[in-house]
Formats: sequence, structure tokens, C-alpha cells
Amino acid sequence: MTKIINLLFILCITAYAVNAQEDNPVFKAAEQELTRSFKELSTQEMPPYFISYTITDKKATNISAGNGLIDVCRVQDSRIFDLDLRTGNYLFDNSHIIRGNDGSMAYMQYAELPMTNDIAALRNHIWIQTDRAYKAAIERYEKARSNKAVKVAEEDSSADFSKEKASTYFGEVKQLSIDTAAWAKRLRKLSARFNAYPDIYNSSLSLNGNLEHRIYINTEGSKISTYATGVRIMISANAKAEDGMTLPLFKDWFAYDVSGLPQDAEIEKAIDDMVKLLEALKAAPLATTYSGPCILTGEAAGVFFHEIFGHRVEGHRQKDPNSAQTFKQSIGQKILPDFLNVYFDPTKKSLAGHDLHGYYQYDEEGILGQKVTTVENGKFIGFLMNRCPIDGFPVSNGHGRKAPGYGVVTRQSNLIVEATKTIPVAKLRDSLRNEARRQGKEYGLIFEQVSGGFTFTGRQVPNSFNVTPLVVYKVYVDGRPDELVRGVDLIGTPLSTFANVIAAGDDYGVFNGVCGAESGPVPVSASSPSLLVSKIEVQKKMKSQAKLPLLPPPSVGKNP
Repeated sequence: MTKIINLLFILCITAYAVNAQEDNPVFKAAEQELTRSFKELSTQEMPPYFISYTITDKKATNISAGNGLIDVCRVQDSRIFDLDLRTGNYLFDNSHIIRGNDGSMAYMQYAELPMTNDIAALRNHIWIQTDRAYKAAIERYEKARSNKAVKVAEEDSSADFSKEKASTYFGEVKQLSIDTAAWAKRLRKLSARFNAYPDIYNSSLSLNGNLEHRIYINTEGSKISTYATGVRIMISANAKAEDGMTLPLFKDWFAYDVSGLPQDAEIEKAIDDMVKLLEALKAAPLATTYSGPCILTGEAAGVFFHEIFGHRVEGHRQKDPNSAQTFKQSIGQKILPDFLNVYFDPTKKSLAGHDLHGYYQYDEEGILGQKVTTVENGKFIGFLMNRCPIDGFPVSNGHGRKAPGYGVVTRQSNLIVEATKTIPVAKLRDSLRNEARRQGKEYGLIFEQVSGGFTFTGRQVPNSFNVTPLVVYKVYVDGRPDELVRGVDLIGTPLSTFANVIAAGDDYGVFNGVCGAESGPVPVSASSPSLLVSKIEVQKKMKSQAKLPLLPPPSVGKNP
């Protein structure tokens, strides 16, 4: 078995790039079929007024190791074809929300294309999908018209699709080289480091690399070819407390190329630190329900803003009658303290020494990525927009995003919380103690690490959020040492929580991740200074009732 795996490593060595020029046969096939289909379908009784094609070639390298053994080593190629076909006109088309239905805007259609440069074969597949999309568009358009006729007047009377200038852009060809044999050897060795620790329930160390080449064309004249690269190392490990609670921790590094990833010594230290923290968490007391002041460290504050703010400023949600539309009537109103600004900037490649995962040149509707300020001096001033207009915001600002195979909606990019007035982080802790003392509390909380969370934005449920802390400390007002606690979720409602931010630190934390929503998983980042919040609420976390394993793991003491 070892010989077979080692041979696989040799065969998996990858160095790849794709021709991005206009004479690329994939580009030519899409362009020729787009021209033919649009021309011929224009003779139909209900012709399309807009068609776009997106072809995404992706090469993904995945290597995963656990306890000194390789679990996965694979390199996968895929080619996804998406199209957006619209009938009617810019004001009203088949994408119109059908009220009383699911409110979905994911009306695009997709298929896998063969990994070939044969123009005739590619055109044939594109033709079939275009025909299906046209028939589906006609059917949905009629349903949308009927729905509008029998429902009350709509709150938002804006158009269904914005008129935008065509763009032509052929980005630089990028390469991503990953020696999977060398990386597998490194991950195998590094993951074996966990074997010496019997308290670790399970662990893994993984490398994920992606090269994505996207071709976008539409009947308005846009022709765009872009590349995106990214590599990520992730460490994950779980311990289990005596009461059955699972205690997960994660650590990752993101870069555009393998040269930006850490050396082994840094990863080894991170593993050792993670194990020590897990051992401390096992012995840590359960936290109780709490309402009072806290500090969200930079990375935690970034995730916090992504969940409770970012999803509520995605423009298409303001048009959905099922959405709570938290900030639709808040233009010009103060929602945060005047020392905070919030903006989203897909053009920003790095911040505070970190590459940013939410970087891109053009969005998935062929619109140039743009910096969008949503909060200025505490006042709310605007939304993220794709080509789905809303009242007062008739055009896109380059935030129409999706994963291959999904329909485009408005999504976040690089979220950045900026403080114009800060205090040293050490003094921020003093301010936490003072605020806790003022409120008559024995302690305040510091949230050091969070793993993500979720939020509700619909009208049918309470508009709340739940952020999942991993590492939380009590900071006592009487100066006792900080106490690590476990077993809480950070909960609340957005408007009341925003009103409670009272100070910002002079540090900066960056969270790189993937956000899942109705248009699929898209890369994002969230950055913020540490924030002092005068009042938050935590509740007890759910936990397993299963006992610890009766026997120690067989790998303890072994180090392959």
C-alpha cells in the first residue's frame, strides 16, 4: 500500500495554467454559440433580451493527513458552465420574485462541460443548456406576471436588472504549482505530532490549493477572463470534556501562493499551542448564562460583523418581501458609534500582513469590483449591490457573487471595520474591568477565538444571531488572573448590539474564510480591531451526552 501511495504522490506533482487569450478555443466556442443563440432566439414570440455565459475551469489540490497518515491526496479538474438568460425587459423579467413562493433569485442554469478544446463539442453542450434555459425562462416569466397581477402592490418598484456598461478584460495568466509528494510528506510528519497527546479526540492537518480560470461573456458586449489562486493550510483538533462536551479548535493560514505559507517550525508551535489550550479547556469550568460587557478580539470582531451586519447590507435582501430588511430605512441614520467606519473592498489584496481571501477583480456578473463604504462615522450610507436594483440604488457596485453552479446574488467580499479613535489593547482590558465594575458585575468576558456562526434575516423568525466562541476568558474586576471557561454561544439581536459598542483597540485581526449562502460558498475575509461592547448575552452551548472513550487511542506513544 505504501508503494502505491508514494507512486500516486509522484504522479500528482502539479504545475498548471490555462490560456486566457481571446483565441482560447473554450472562449471561442462560448462566443460563437452566444452570438448564434441570441440571434436565432430573437425571432421567437418572446425573445430573450439578455444572455450571459460563464465557464469556470478549476483545478483543486487536496491533501489531508491525520496521526501521521495520509487520508486524501487528489488533484481534481472541473469545468462548470453557467448561463443567465432573461426574457421580458430590464424593468420586469423572469427573475422577478414570485411572492408566496420561496422568494428565490437563483434562476441561473448550469452544467458540467467536457474537459476538451474541441469547439464543436463544447458548442453542442452550450446549445443544449441554452435551449433548456430559454424554455425555463418563458415558463417562469409567465408565472411572475400572473403572480404580480394577483398580489398587492410591491414595496420596491425598482427594475429587475440594471443597465451596465460592457467591460473587456483579459487578466494575467496565473500558475499554481504544488508538489503534492513533498507536501504530503510534510503533512504526514507534522500530523504525527498529535500522537503524543492522549487527550486529543481527533485531529487533522490539510492543504487545499485552487487555481480558477473564469471566462464571462454576455450579449451586452462584455468579455472577461480572470484568474484566482489560493492555498490554505488548516489544523483542526478536538478534545472531549468529562461531561461529554466536544471542544474543537482550528488554526489556518491563507496565501495566494505556497510561498506565502508558514514554515514547519511555525506549524509545529501552533500544534503544541493548540494541544495545551485543549488540555486547559478540558479542565475549564462551564460558563453560566451572562449579560454584561465583553471584548471581541480583532478576528472575533470581524466574524461578528460578518454575521450580524454584513448579511443585512446585501442589497438583494432589501427587495425580498420575506426579508426583515433591517437597514432599508436607515440611510443617513446612526447605527454605530461615530468612531467606526465599515467598508467592503474586493480590490484589497492584503491587510495587516495577511493576504485577503475576498479579493477579486470582476464579480460574477462582469462588473468591476469596487470599494463600498456602508458606514461612515457611525452613519449607515449604503448597500452592497449586484445587478438587482433596489429603490435608491439602481446599479451594481461589483458585489454580484456566486460559486460555480449557483445563481448570482449580492454577497460580501473583504469586510473591514475601521476605527478612527483607538486605545491600546492593554487599556481596553482596563476599560472592560471598569465597565463591569460600573454595572455591578464580578467579571467581563473576552472572546479570543470564534469559529463562525449564523444569523436570521427573514421576517418569519426573530432576527437574531448566534456566533460560536471557541476560546473565552473571564476578566475579573478585582484583578484576579483571567479564567478560561467553556460552553457558551454568543447571541443577540443586531441593532441593540451595535448600539453597545463603546471602544476600539489599536490592534487588527483578520479572518479568512468561506461564506455559505443561497449563491453557494464564496471566499471572504473579515477584519476588525478589538471592540469593547458594553452589553452582550451568552447562553449555554448544546453538548453531547456520550461518555469519553473507555480505552486510550492506540496511536498514543507512536510517532510514524
